[in-house]
Amino acid sequence: MRLYAVVAAGGFRRYATYRTATAAGVFTNTVFGFIMAYTYIALWNERPQLGGYDTSQALTYVWLGQALLMASALMGGGFEKELVERIRTGDVAVDLYRPADLQLWWLAADLGRAAFHLLGRGVVPMFLGALAFDLAFPRSLWTWPAFLLSVFLGVVVSFAIRYLVAMSAFWLLDGAGATQMAMLAGLFFSGMLLPLNLFPGLLGEVARALPWSSLLQVPADVFLGKHTGWGLAGVYVFQAGWALVLLGAGRLLQTAATRRVVVQGG
Repeated sequence: MRLYAVVAAGGFRRYATYRTATAAGVFTNTVFGFIMAYTYIALWNERPQLGGYDTSQALTYVWLGQALLMASALMGGGFEKELVERIRTGDVAVDLYRPADLQLWWLAADLGRAAFHLLGRGVVPMFLGALAFDLAFPRSLWTWPAFLLSVFLGVVVSFAIRYLVAMSAFWLLDGAGATQMAMLAGLFFSGMLLPLNLFPGLLGEVARALPWSSLLQVPADVFLGKHTGWGLAGVYVFQAGWALVLLGAGRLLQTAATRRVVVQGG
């Protein structure tokens, strides 16, 4: 485990070196946060309590989305393009023969990336949003660690989805198509555009049951106090369940890919 802790720390330091890009990202997140905030204000003025949120909670949801945009990779990004390229060039064969698990290696690196983006690109936009709008911050201190645990589980689910996308490059000409489809699904079904509580009927039920809801909708509702007690335990089970299922699927693809590399190498 010490190896993967070092890899996670390396992932954090790697993204921390891009200071200009981080500053530009903070600016972009803040600008889009203001655009979406005023859009939500207009919408909630017409439909108060829409989706079970008051205006303050809706605005908080907007800024949580900006804070988690990069940390939870709502639009993709992070390791998958690099891994797809290594698969395309055949360099992944070296990775598979190393005395370290490929999936755990990339998971550790992605957790380091997520931790940096949560601090580097999440805190400042949220702070600026709080200065400009009346946000609904938790009244209980216990909500903060509950929220961070939900964010962590969401990041693991996000990684598992993107790992599956990257692994598909073993059987596809490249991973561009799968990456694009995953990005669009993540943008729509995470609740980034609109809270999933606003989706009507069957579409809303399906959207909330899909793994992408773990990336933003679930952590945001934990932050807003929508889940407490056994309800909170239930959303953790939901997130952890999807994480285990998707990580297991990624493990199966990794095993199949390893056998393919061994056969071709032999």
